[in-house]
Amino acid sequence: MSTLKIGIASYEEMKARTLAVARGERRVLSNEPRIWFTSTESFAKVLSAGNRKLLGVIAEKAPGSLDELARLTGKRKSNLSRTLRTMEGYGLIRLERGERGKIKPKVMHDRVRLELPLTPSRKAS
Repeated sequence: MSTLKIGIASYEEMKARTLAVARGERRVLSNEPRIWFTSTESFAKVLSAGNRKLLGVIAEKAPGSLDELARLTGKRKSNLSRTLRTMEGYGLIRLERGERGKIKPKVMHDRVRLELPLTPSRKAS
């Protein structure tokens, strides 16, 4: 599989970056994160120990539906659906249509790399 590059930046920093790219003032480099979180807390919530375990079950067992995943994990289908949609939004999984229209989760990456600035970024003068 592959590594998903994740960054932490404030909403204002992400907005400024996106607008600069849209205006053609900045290019997105290949080594830059593709997915951004606004805080380490939000990152930790999405990639909690329980959610990483869920990703492991999906990767190992390849369930063909949410019903099957619910049976494998003992979690309610409605809770799984909400969690999986959040993970899909961050590029961690893809929800595909399987047999008879059943939703099938697929893990897209086997690891993440986090870019976390420890000091405020300095703008070039």
